Amino acid sequence: MKPFAILPLFCSLLLSAWTIQASDRPNIIFIFTDDHCEQALSAYDDSRITTPHMDRIANEGMKFNKCYVTNGICGPSRAVIQTGKYSHLNGFMTNGDNFNGDQQTFPKLLHTAGYQTAVIGKWHLKSTPQGYDYFDILQGQGPYYNPPMLYGGIEAKATKREHIGYTTDIIRDKALDWLKNERKDDTPFMLMFQHKAPHRNWQPGPKYLTWLDDETVAEPQTLFDNYENRASPAAKQTMEIKRHLTESDLKLKAPGNLTTEQRAAWDAAYKPKNEAYLAKRDSMTEKEIIQWKYQRYVKDYLRCVKSVDDAIGDVLAYLDEAGLAENTIVIYSSDQGWYLGEHGWFDKRWMYEESLKTPLLARWPGVIKPGSVNNDIVSNLDFAETFLDLAGVKVPGDMQGKSLVPIFKGETPADWRTSFYYHYYEFPGAHSVARHYGVTNGKHKLIEYYNLKPAESELFDIEKDPNEMISVHGKAEYAEIQKELEAELKRLREQYQLPPQDPPSRRELRMKEKGKNNKNKGKGKGQPKEAEKKKAA
Repeated sequence: MKPFAILPLFCSLLLSAWTIQASDRPNIIFIFTDDHCEQALSAYDDSRITTPHMDRIANEGMKFNKCYVTNGICGPSRAVIQTGKYSHLNGFMTNGDNFNGDQQTFPKLLHTAGYQTAVIGKWHLKSTPQGYDYFDILQGQGPYYNPPMLYGGIEAKATKREHIGYTTDIIRDKALDWLKNERKDDTPFMLMFQHKAPHRNWQPGPKYLTWLDDETVAEPQTLFDNYENRASPAAKQTMEIKRHLTESDLKLKAPGNLTTEQRAAWDAAYKPKNEAYLAKRDSMTEKEIIQWKYQRYVKDYLRCVKSVDDAIGDVLAYLDEAGLAENTIVIYSSDQGWYLGEHGWFDKRWMYEESLKTPLLARWPGVIKPGSVNNDIVSNLDFAETFLDLAGVKVPGDMQGKSLVPIFKGETPADWRTSFYYHYYEFPGAHSVARHYGVTNGKHKLIEYYNLKPAESELFDIEKDPNEMISVHGKAEYAEIQKELEAELKRLREQYQLPPQDPPSRRELRMKEKGKNNKNKGKGKGQPKEAEKKKAA
C-alpha cells in the first residue's frame, strides 16, 4: 500500500474511535427555574403542591438537602454557574451588572471538547450567550405571555422572533424541537432548559388559572414575624406580603400584553375572585387582609410551578421515547431559594435558609442510585466543574468549586467542604436587603452586615432554631462556636480571594461615571457665567 493511501484509512479509524468515545460520554440536560424553592417541590415538601415529574428525577436519582448558593439573586447565580467562580471574580455581583461573555465559561470548554451546546429559555445575563451552538432566549426577564425571544448561535447572528402563547409552554416546545430536530445523533449534547417561572409576578398559564381556587394553602409558622431578636436589617427590607405586593402581583390589575382570547380566559378566572375580595375588604381585619394576600400570592406561585413540572414531564417522556434516557444525566435546580411567606416575605437575597438553599436533583441511570439522599454541602459553584467532569474535560485550576461526580457515585471525597461562604452585594437596590456575607456549617450560621455603621452580626443555631427567629450572637454559651465561625469566615474569604473592600459593580461604575459627566456638564455651563462676572468686575 502506498504511504498516502494510509492517511484516509487512519482518519477514518480515528473518527470512528472518537465517535465511540463520544457516545460513551453522557448527554447533559440542565433544567433551571427562576426563584423556585424547596417548599414548592414535593420531593422536599408535599404540604402545598405535588410535582410528580420533578419528583421523578429525585426518585430515580439523588436529592440534595444542602445545596447552597453563593449570592442569592438571579443574574449573579447564573454567572456563577457559567464560570464556576464567585461573583467578585466573574464580575457579575448584582442584577445591574452585565456579564462579560469573553471570559472562560463551561459551555465554551464543552463546545471545544466536541459537545453540541444549547441554551433555551431564560438567560438574564444582559449579554449574548457565547459558547453555545444554539441559543433561543428571553429578552431580559421576559413576560409570562407572548414573549419576544432572541435566537442565534456560534455560527448565527442573534435574531428577534415574536411568539404567541404561554412562555413556559413555548420554552418547552423549543427544547423538544431542538432535541428532535436540531440535535446531532452522533454528538453528545449539553442542553440548558431554563424557565422564567416562577419569577415575580407569578402569572399562571391557561391550564391552571383556577387550580387551587377551592383550597386553602398552609401558612408558614413565621408569616406574622415581628423581626425582633435579630439584627436591624430584617425589619428594614421592602419585601413584605403585608406592605409591598402590588396590584399587579395580586392580580387586582390584569396583565397588559394578553391577546383577546387570553384576556377573556384571564378575566373569567380572576374577576369573580377579585370582586368577592373587594366587596368585603373594608370590613376585614389587617390579619385577614394579610392572609388573603398570602393565599392569592402563593396560589399563583404554585400555579406557575405546576406548568413547569408539566413541561419537565414532557421532556423526560421524550428522552424515554427516543432511547436517550439511559445515557443522559438530568439535573434540576433553581437560581436560589425563595420566601413563600416565611418571615412575612416574598423574594430572596438573604443568607437565611429559605433563600440560601436551592433545590438540586440529579438522575444518571446506572450511576446514581435511585432514591439517594445527600446531605453534603454542595453549591451552584460546583455546577460548571460537574458538567466538565461529566464530559471528561479537565477542570481549570482557577474555578473555585468541585465536581459533584464522585458524590453522584456515592463516594464523597474525604476533603469535601464542611463549611460554606455566602456574599450578597445588591444594596442599595431592590427590596432594601443590606449587604452581608457569612459562613455556615449546616448547623450554625454567622452573618455579618458589614456595611452598616456600626456593623451588625447574627449567629443562629439552625438545629435548635430552624426558622432563625433568635440570634444568639454574643451569648456566652455560644462564644466558642462564634469564635470558630469567625475564624472560618476569615479563612474562606482568603481562600476565595475576597478583597478587603467590595469591588465596585458595573452598575456602580456606570452611576459614578454618570455623576462625573453631569458634574462636568454643570461646570461647563457655569464657566461662561464666571467669565462674564470677571469681565463685569
